[in-house]
Amino acid sequence: MEYIPVRVSDLIRRLNQDVYLPAIQREFDWGPDRIEKLFDSIMSDFPIGSFLYWRLKQENKNQWPIYEFIRDFDEENPHNPLANLAGIKNDITLVLDGQQRITSLFIGLRGSYRYFYFRWRKTHLYLNLLKPPAPNDDDPEELTYDFLFRENANPDGADPQLWYLVGKILDFEDAEDAKSDMRGSLTDLSESDRDNALKLIGRLHNRVHTTLVGNYYEERSQDYDKVLQIFVRANSGGMPLEYSDLLLSTATAKWETLDARSEIHTFTDDLNEIGSGYKFGKDFVLKACLYLSEGLPIQYQVKNFTLSNLRIIEANWEEIKKFLATTVRLIARFGFHSKNVVAPLALLPIALFIMNRKAWSFDTSSQTDDAEAQIAVRKWFVFSTLKNAFGGSSDTTLTRLRELLTSSKTASEFPSESLYQSLGIEPHLSENEIDRMLSYGYQARYTNLVLSLLYPDRDWKDATFHEDHIFPKSEFKVRSLKKRGFDDDRIESYKSRFNILANLQLLTESENLKKNATPFEEWIQTREPEFRTRHLIPDLATYGVDSFVEFSDRRAQLIKSALGRL
Repeated sequence: MEYIPVRVSDLIRRLNQDVYLPAIQREFDWGPDRIEKLFDSIMSDFPIGSFLYWRLKQENKNQWPIYEFIRDFDEENPHNPLANLAGIKNDITLVLDGQQRITSLFIGLRGSYRYFYFRWRKTHLYLNLLKPPAPNDDDPEELTYDFLFRENANPDGADPQLWYLVGKILDFEDAEDAKSDMRGSLTDLSESDRDNALKLIGRLHNRVHTTLVGNYYEERSQDYDKVLQIFVRANSGGMPLEYSDLLLSTATAKWETLDARSEIHTFTDDLNEIGSGYKFGKDFVLKACLYLSEGLPIQYQVKNFTLSNLRIIEANWEEIKKFLATTVRLIARFGFHSKNVVAPLALLPIALFIMNRKAWSFDTSSQTDDAEAQIAVRKWFVFSTLKNAFGGSSDTTLTRLRELLTSSKTASEFPSESLYQSLGIEPHLSENEIDRMLSYGYQARYTNLVLSLLYPDRDWKDATFHEDHIFPKSEFKVRSLKKRGFDDDRIESYKSRFNILANLQLLTESENLKKNATPFEEWIQTREPEFRTRHLIPDLATYGVDSFVEFSDRRAQLIKSALGRL
């Protein structure tokens, strides 16, 4: 990996000429104090770190949105302008790491910083030539040199001041010319002040025009996903970056009439508020955009979010929103929520089926065809999830299903049989699969989903359900079990059973709070007979802790029968 040294003047000269910013970069967010500190570090010969560049070939420059560096920063309008590359015939360079520092140098040397403090102030960076450099050993954060963003060069306060506009140093190729330019302003100063001023001008000139203050590495790969990974790693020391945020930056720049970032953030929030609530991320929505747009590749990669593809998504956005929301409302009616939708990608074929039918109100329709299709959808969603059909090569799986659904888009029936065959699964649970499910533990990945299947007639609307230990887990402390006179083998048997499916149920939030740690033999007496039927509670002579093993065995059989009937 070869690093190339660079001078500040070389950096500044290339900005917005052949050095720009990619859309994946966040916007500039340094305040004036951090810019002042950066210049102080350069004057003090402190390292300011390296930069990471990406050489983008000329033929690829129009594939992705590219921005200019901000020269005149304005808190009221802090956004980078889009770069106009129409006249550029050569390769260009994009900054992957170092944009905050480079922008700060640009603002300090060529631009301005406008901010609000009681009123709006447009300021430029100045250096006080009369303040001798004085590092504070007790406070290393204090500046050695007196850099300050000011509205003008007029002195204020009692301290000696002669404010030099820092950007003026770029006007002189030779340090002596910069000094000569200031001599007329130094005539009335004492000899020591004059010497200090000339020394600071010379040092500033040297650090901007001569000293190699940093170095850069240039990545030349045209593989956008590789570049994205490099960018994420290079920026991992700051705020964590999400893949979806980077893609949204690209989408935002390429949509013509809508703000992609705002639209997708808002819609994701809206999805998550349906029913009892979900935890869908922006990644899921962006994946759905690819899947529900005819003809687009579905792989979640930067190269698939090209200008033409994003324009297709923008044109389909309203339909994507409607049918994806319809799908989520449908599964909410089925009792699925954030804890038991463990394979969100399984929702995409359902959304495509509903979109192909143009069934805007499919989730609430009571027409015979729709009702039958709803039953088939629920069954398919359950089995494809339980059998982990979307684990592993999910893109390959989703592509096959999209082709199948597209070829049968005129059918009113949900093509569940064809989908089962494509996934290589059967629409029922084998005895071995059920036995495996009986070992699922409290709040494990699939536990809530399996429990929800035991309540086929439950009304799930606007209710929150908790996983609950039927025999409270407080009963299974080793000390408590020993007090009952249990030997080690029996204690081990109890410990292995109390936290798995046969001792779990779904209760409403209020039921669970009322039950709390009440012994089951007491609490069950407060329940109506239908409760036992609904929760598959076996009929026993007693429900004390001494009967737990019998209870566990009997309830496991009831659960096996219920799952076998699915």
